[in-house]
Amino acid sequence: MSFSEQIPKIVIVGLLIGGIGVVVNNMMSGSSDATVVDVEMPGKLSAKAVKGKRTFSENCAACHGENGAGSEQGPPLIHNIYNPGHHGDESFYRAAVSGVTSHHWKFGNMPAQPQVSRYDMENVINFIREVQVENGIRYQAHKM
Repeated sequence: MSFSEQIPKIVIVGLLIGGIGVVVNNMMSGSSDATVVDVEMPGKLSAKAVKGKRTFSENCAACHGENGAGSEQGPPLIHNIYNPGHHGDESFYRAAVSGVTSHHWKFGNMPAQPQVSRYDMENVINFIREVQVENGIRYQAHKM
């Protein structure tokens, strides 16, 4: 087999090795640039989470995606960056009240959501946290 006949195989092997390198790098760094993530839903949500899912769908999903999976307009909330040790419940309340200056993602600033009450946010947070747990996202102490 001539060298020119081996080129396609060499290219494929190179792409595979490069792809594996990217995956390993993302796993080792504990981060992902994925705009949309796969989200597993719990078999059953609590009553508060059911209400929160409804509020989330009506007010948050346009940017944060269905079930918090993310979209082209906003980051996924079912992501380890939003684990309770890094973004506690109060950070979600403040985001709804005051908005958020972009800091983890490149989506721009999040505007305040004054139409969502603190009571509604309590339910939304229950929804987010229950879905996070189903996806293996739990409290991790924040490290600077």
